[in-house]
Amino acid sequence: MGWSAEQTEAGTRGEPGGPGTDTAGAGAVAEAAGPGPQADGAGSGEGPRAPVALSPSRAGDFMQCPLLYRFRVIDRLPEKPSPAATRGTVVHAVLERLFDAPAAERTAAGARALVPGEWEKLLAKRPELAGLFADAASDAADAGDGSGGSAAGDGTAPAAPDGAAAERLATWLAEAEALVERWFTLEDPTRLEPADRELYVETELESGLRLRGIIDRVDVAPTGEVRIVDYKTGKAPRPQFAEGALFQMKFYALVMWRLRGVVPRRLQLVYLGSGDVVTYDPGEADLRGVERKLLALWEAIQRATATGDWRPRPTKLCGWCDHQAHCPEFGGTPPVYPLEVRPPDGAVVPQGRMEQI
Repeated sequence: MGWSAEQTEAGTRGEPGGPGTDTAGAGAVAEAAGPGPQADGAGSGEGPRAPVALSPSRAGDFMQCPLLYRFRVIDRLPEKPSPAATRGTVVHAVLERLFDAPAAERTAAGARALVPGEWEKLLAKRPELAGLFADAASDAADAGDGSGGSAAGDGTAPAAPDGAAAERLATWLAEAEALVERWFTLEDPTRLEPADRELYVETELESGLRLRGIIDRVDVAPTGEVRIVDYKTGKAPRPQFAEGALFQMKFYALVMWRLRGVVPRRLQLVYLGSGDVVTYDPGEADLRGVERKLLALWEAIQRATATGDWRPRPTKLCGWCDHQAHCPEFGGTPPVYPLEVRPPDGAVVPQGRMEQI
């Protein structure tokens, strides 16, 4: 049974709005060359290359700070994993896997029980994540005891956590379980049969711009109406800061429209951190406006790629950036630009801050 307009009201119990900030979902897609879904370019180990496509995450990076975009997409500088982002990855995996079970078996208790297993699967793929909960004193002792033990992907199994680290991990897992359980107060999975989960989408516009991304969930009604759903493990942003998340959803709607020829009937953001559900019903005019904005962004990215002119744009978010050591705003020096520079008409490329565009 697919999604229908009637089921929207019956299966979704939440009101938009509410205080707090949003934590982005875990499905970022890099603008690296090559077909098919790709992991985030940061720390991928691949060589530098010019961007060839645009995803919602990387479009957001460029609008926030062009230099951040360069560090992530072109330089591919590594970034430290965070407990919040890792928790989001685990929660997304649980909500995806939940629909493997028959509708009657999709219970809050069953979903909570999936959390430790999904964490173990993620840890097996990325052993360095064990360090998120390591005790600083224990780390220092391990570094100096000559044992050579490691929890960071050297081919050995992660060391068993000490008491304090185990307690932090248990608290973190409990927080993830609480987010999963809250979802059941917002949607009724026994009345939902998603058409797609973690759907990779990619399309090329008439301009040649390639758009790609990963959609958390797509519901399709028997009448053909499409609803795009995105899970957020943070809190719903205040109204004046809500446009960023809606831009991401409109991006997905544009891609689906170009791929399937149908404008999605509804875009739905599910904020597990605050228990809010925000919906938006787009129209063709909305999506054409998003397309124009993306084309303008892509032109700016191409200019910066050709000239090497990636300027920082300082904001309050700089305090959370992993790349301060390379940022001129913090006295750092960016790595040597790895691509060929082609200044327009032989002009000298000015360097300095980038103002909001």
